[in-house]
Amino acid sequence: MDFVAHSLWAAAAAKAANRRLARPLRVGWAAWWGMFPDLFAFGPQVAVMGWIRLTYWAQGIEPEGFGRGARHGIPGFQLSSDLYKISHGLLIFAAVFGLVWLLARRPVWELLAWPLHILMDIPTHTLRFYPTPFLWPLSSYRFGGISWGAPWFIALNYGALITVFVLLRRRRRRRGGCNGSHGRRPRQAGTEASTRWPR
Repeated sequence: MDFVAHSLWAAAAAKAANRRLARPLRVGWAAWWGMFPDLFAFGPQVAVMGWIRLTYWAQGIEPEGFGRGARHGIPGFQLSSDLYKISHGLLIFAAVFGLVWLLARRPVWELLAWPLHILMDIPTHTLRFYPTPFLWPLSSYRFGGISWGAPWFIALNYGALITVFVLLRRRRRRRGGCNGSHGRRPRQAGTEASTRWPR
């Protein structure tokens, strides 16, 4: 799935979870971690390709050899294959999540957008285009799913995203109407001023 859709699904999941959590998730960070696996894997590739193109264009030369068959000779593409295994492995995520928990002395739940990304990639990548190595490094098994780039899937995916965000917005407005014009909970009588709900 494309990284924009990953980010939006992570944000939607965080918004939905915040309706039940005492300590709300930071939606922006959830959106970031939702697209992190692809940025980690393909960021160097994009940087190398951009640098090569800019270098050629600065000399007035049209870059050649950027077809799919020639890409394997470019360092950025070679590196992306290895980085993709790291960023799309559930075991790697578990190790990072545990380390961050240890350092922060609490679970950073926004990181769960990372495995959400992986799980959504498993059925939306074919064996011909970056199948998800979700069991790496324990196993090289990859599942052959559908292509996220198919026009019908893109339309369905973004249609579902629009529907989800509309429903989340409606529920937020409904809750705001129940709790007052500003969406705040009513303060109980006798509550001290220092216990007001944060804005």
